[in-house]
Amino acid sequence: MPELIVSPSPHIRSDVSIEKIMYSVIIALIPTVACGVYFFGTQVINIIVACILSALFTEYLALRLMGRKFVMDGSAIITGLLLALCLPPRIPLWMAALGAAFAIAFAKCVFGGLGQNIFNPALVGRVFLMVSWPVEMTTWIMPFTYDAVTTATPLGLWKMEQIATPHINLALGNVSGCIGETSAIAILIGGVFLIAKRYIDWRTPLSYIATVGILMLILRQDQDPVFHILAGGLFLGAFFMATDYVTTPITREGRIIFGIGAGVIVVAIRLIGGYPEGVAFSILLMNAFTPLIDRHVKPRVYGIKRKKIFTSPVDR
Repeated sequence: MPELIVSPSPHIRSDVSIEKIMYSVIIALIPTVACGVYFFGTQVINIIVACILSALFTEYLALRLMGRKFVMDGSAIITGLLLALCLPPRIPLWMAALGAAFAIAFAKCVFGGLGQNIFNPALVGRVFLMVSWPVEMTTWIMPFTYDAVTTATPLGLWKMEQIATPHINLALGNVSGCIGETSAIAILIGGVFLIAKRYIDWRTPLSYIATVGILMLILRQDQDPVFHILAGGLFLGAFFMATDYVTTPITREGRIIFGIGAGVIVVAIRLIGGYPEGVAFSILLMNAFTPLIDRHVKPRVYGIKRKKIFTSPVDR
């Protein structure tokens, strides 16, 4: 007779580890990084390296100060890489490194480290840089112009002059913008890879993107919903930030609610607010609602029947 072993959960184990998921996300971001380097030059590589090294060093220092051991699980690399992809192609290296350090120290380690942070660290780092150095964070260049020639992003042109960029340019990435926000196709390739591996739930990006498209079609008849779906950082945020395990809901219904809420916020900022983009703010605001969503949207416990509140005379 086999020996009965009593142990705490989890009782269902898998060969999928944190490291495997993190490095799979890095692999999924390779097409986006490649497009960034192709359109904006090799200076992009320096920004990415600066962000990753700063994130790793800050996490190592913070964990040592907390009396904990540093483990190379890939999470700090992801934070640095995602932050770099959300930055302008010509941002100073020291500024990019400072943003990564702030993201790790104040959005991750201050809450206790991996798995305990409330907000997405990369987006916190981006918002910190945006409010601290708004000029540098809104200085854009056209693709293949490796000098200091500046221009506006597609969303900036739409906001200021009601000029819509062709869809093909937005899909391929031949537009101005952040390093990793330009090519929708490259981001989609990485997102589909993660969905196929079942590392992220398709419900969040689908509900997020669909909400933006549907609301733009309903609320403003003069708006092009496809333009608003492809422009800006919606794809990058939907596939790689709104699907974060720690800062988003754990249930399927909760993830749909999260995506719809983030989409509503994006539309409100773009149509009503003075800022042309709204992805970073939408995800961070919904991060704050994640505990509330998890509290009220719970799966039914297996083997437990739902309690009937109202009964018919036949049931009595």
